[in-house]
Amino acid sequence: MGALLIVEDEPHIASGLRFNLEAEGHTVQVVDTGEACLDAMAEAGDSLDCVVLDVMLPGLDGFQVAANLRAQGHYVPILMLTARGRAEDVLRGFAAGADDYLPKPFDLAILVARVHALIRRHAWHAKDRPGPVPAGDQFTFADKTVDFDAQELRVGDLVHPLTLMEVNLLRYLIEREGQVVSRKSILEDVWNLREDTDTRAIDHFIARLRKYIEDAPSQPRHVLTVRSVGYRFVATPRD
Repeated sequence: MGALLIVEDEPHIASGLRFNLEAEGHTVQVVDTGEACLDAMAEAGDSLDCVVLDVMLPGLDGFQVAANLRAQGHYVPILMLTARGRAEDVLRGFAAGADDYLPKPFDLAILVARVHALIRRHAWHAKDRPGPVPAGDQFTFADKTVDFDAQELRVGDLVHPLTLMEVNLLRYLIEREGQVVSRKSILEDVWNLREDTDTRAIDHFIARLRKYIEDAPSQPRHVLTVRSVGYRFVATPRD
């Protein structure tokens, strides 16, 4: 079980979430503003296992809160609650650093299952792993290693934490190495969104991944743009 932070300004939703998640054995703290969430995170440090974050909040909204948490180096899993599941909200949430999303109104059993899944992944990532890192679910190219289980990209001595959505996108590209991957397929297969959704968020994610894996992000050699179509991953570029 885990320590959870719920950020929700609708009292009936917040109380229902607290009751049901505590019934599952979790420790639950509830706040009702984005500013209070940032304060709670500053106090809790790395002791929290998951944040359930509503988008529509007074003051700082959920997007701003998620972006602030990531900028401060907090990589606790974030489950974002979006209004009516609008694709625009979902993409903005992923771009801000959310790991998963649920549209309102949501099925409580699904929310609990999503929270459990995020906690399990976070627990694996946070646990002490003495000695050599096991091979596990990894992919190495050039001097870089993607650890999909730990949600990390290791470049030499540097370790870049990745959000779940960044990991999923990188895995999707790597599994199709050498193939042209369309923005449409990324929307549908990685994010489960409609093909007519604005694709600019994908470009934002690609730009962020390039900062991690490219020696010169403005002149990429591993994640190439295929004009008017999408992207192609190349593990070993030709000189």
